[in-house]
Amino acid sequence: MNAPIFATLGCRLNAYETEAMKELAAAAGIEGAVVINTCAVTAEAVRKAKQEIRKLARENPGAQIIVTGCAAQTEPETFAAMAEVTKVIGNTEKMQAATWQSLKAPDLIGITEKVQVDDIMSVKETAGHLIDGFGRHRAYVQVQNGCDHRCTFCIIPYGRGNSRSVPAGVVIEQIKRLVDKGFNEVVLTGVDLTSWGADLPATPRLGDLVMRILRLVPDLPRLRISSIDSIEADDALMGAIATERRLMPHLHLSLQAGDDMILKRMKRRHLRDDAIRFCEDAKKLRPDMIFGADIIAGFPTETEDMFTNSLKLVQDCNLTFLHVFPFSPRKGTPAARMPQLQGPEIKARAARLRAAGDLTLSRHLTAQVGLTHRILLEGPRLGRTEQFTEVSFEADQPEGQILTATIRGVTGKRLLA
Repeated sequence: MNAPIFATLGCRLNAYETEAMKELAAAAGIEGAVVINTCAVTAEAVRKAKQEIRKLARENPGAQIIVTGCAAQTEPETFAAMAEVTKVIGNTEKMQAATWQSLKAPDLIGITEKVQVDDIMSVKETAGHLIDGFGRHRAYVQVQNGCDHRCTFCIIPYGRGNSRSVPAGVVIEQIKRLVDKGFNEVVLTGVDLTSWGADLPATPRLGDLVMRILRLVPDLPRLRISSIDSIEADDALMGAIATERRLMPHLHLSLQAGDDMILKRMKRRHLRDDAIRFCEDAKKLRPDMIFGADIIAGFPTETEDMFTNSLKLVQDCNLTFLHVFPFSPRKGTPAARMPQLQGPEIKARAARLRAAGDLTLSRHLTAQVGLTHRILLEGPRLGRTEQFTEVSFEADQPEGQILTATIRGVTGKRLLA
């Protein structure tokens, strides 16, 4: 059997869903196809998707080219117009077994329309495609999809739909299966993770889910949370941070900016002082807690003084792992209609943010030398601490296991153990 080729662009949730699609395609008996799971977070992401499609089409002449993901959902006509593309599938359709069953005929266009993308805003639930993890060390569990917020720069709600949650019981049963299979770490993931539970009976919060998982799956060594909106962190989540050592001391925060006016123009739900206060509070509850964050450089109307406030936030919140996004306008968003900065200025500000992030990361790495860490092995010589810091080993170690090791030094952006 000539198994399909899958290419994933964008976020961890996309990678998770690619694994689910592999199972669906295998069950349907799909052969000789190339599937590209696209991202739409920036205009650059869409450009890269088109580039990847052309590259894979050249490398696989005659193969059926199936395009899905957020970019396919938000602008299906862009990909349908590409001569290389056989089929464009929406984000809801890609997770349905019936879609893949319909694709196994050799002449796809002759049987169905080239574009199979429905209104994602009409989707009311997310479940039914949970998988038993991937990789051999860390498993990702999708507990939520979509977003109810409408930040002025973001196209993702139109690619993912409104927020909907996977019930706690379903999540816990999957985590139990993962632990039985030998996974030592589980990561909860979603599009807007802190909105989990708002659409469920009794409207539980993310902290309730975390506490329930840790109570009902006592054999799970490590639970990690992916990106959160810090202004929506609930009391139970803060309690878990304070008391549950199996909850890992690393949080990635959706901050986006450090200036109040820019945050308002982004239609964010927090102000600068809210972000600083959250980091201070979390650090008091868990002194070994470290933070990552998303920050956009060069948002429309951003002055030098406004940018300086974002730059200072890196130090004020001690952001160790920084994801910097140079602003690029997304058609259909309010920010695309605001006064734009020049490309060179956006690029320069992104570079300054990255340099600030490199400085805080360097300080963090240096401070770990001589300390002992529990490290999850992602490969024979590569692992991560509980704080998600990368560690290199000089000799092979048992992949997937958690080892206790002393940090001997720093190499590049990794620790040496």
